[in-house]
Amino acid sequence: MTAPAIGIQAVGAYAPATSIPNAHYAARLDTSDEWIVSRSGIRERRHAAPDETAVTLGVNAVKNLLSFSPNALAGVDLIVCATSTPDAMFPSTAALIAGQVGLRGQPALDVSVACSGFVYALSVAHGLIHAGTARRALVIGSEVMSRVVDQDDRSTAILFGDGAGAVVLGEVPAGYGLQAFELGADSAGGPSLFLRGAHDQLPEGQTMGAYLTQNGREVFKFAVRVMGDMTEAVIRKAGLTVQQIDWLVPHQANIRIIESACQRFGLPLERAVVNLDQYGNTSAASIPLALAEAVRAGKIRDNDQLVLAGFGGGLSWGAAALKWWGGANEGI
Repeated sequence: MTAPAIGIQAVGAYAPATSIPNAHYAARLDTSDEWIVSRSGIRERRHAAPDETAVTLGVNAVKNLLSFSPNALAGVDLIVCATSTPDAMFPSTAALIAGQVGLRGQPALDVSVACSGFVYALSVAHGLIHAGTARRALVIGSEVMSRVVDQDDRSTAILFGDGAGAVVLGEVPAGYGLQAFELGADSAGGPSLFLRGAHDQLPEGQTMGAYLTQNGREVFKFAVRVMGDMTEAVIRKAGLTVQQIDWLVPHQANIRIIESACQRFGLPLERAVVNLDQYGNTSAASIPLALAEAVRAGKIRDNDQLVLAGFGGGLSWGAAALKWWGGANEGI
């Protein structure tokens, strides 16, 4: 018996109202709008209000999803949230969001893989549905990166923003849905990008402070390489060719990394979904936020072939190939 196709049935996103333009940092730090744009492609980012958290952003992304697909949560029996900025280590962000969107009592867990987190969360939900543990899953990426970045550090403050995205994963018509995943992590790169947890040192002895720390040069070199490698690998696993890819939905970290990936595959930059100029790097929220905007704008349509690709702390990477089902844009 052929396993049912599992894909995205509904999408939603949310970004805080407060926009922080490059001019904000140009007035405070040794930088300029031209410097930031030329090196990252970012023009502004959103910062959460004092009463907004990863939970409230996630809830608002789910509400946005429901505004287009009012019945999307019916039968959802699993909640997975990708976040590196949880309100608490426990209860999980997933459980707290579930309690506020009418899914209290369902299994809920967080996935912490930094900017690769959303693709990892998709793979977890996809696997549990295929295993029969769940039928339908709410998968969320939600981050308040502005709270874990030193706003006086030019190397990181200008890059990160806050936001959330959400999808419902479940059975879709045959021929649609998720086709393959490519996941990986290498702790040897851990000292290049980290955020402190319960301890103040990495195993290698690297001291961790209160804020996110990044070696931009090393992360950039890693990202350029791994974006190409994992995209190539997931396309091959799915039995596809580059020529069949309609849209690349990449992690929104740096326009030069996205340009490099497109050049490697001969994919026009216009076929990559890019919104980092408006939101900056929202970590695990960046892919679902970009996906939702592209769907709402009518860019991504029924039967389009997509590759979602993220990379980040770990150092980690994750890519997914999927055939888009147009019903996700029409409501269910």
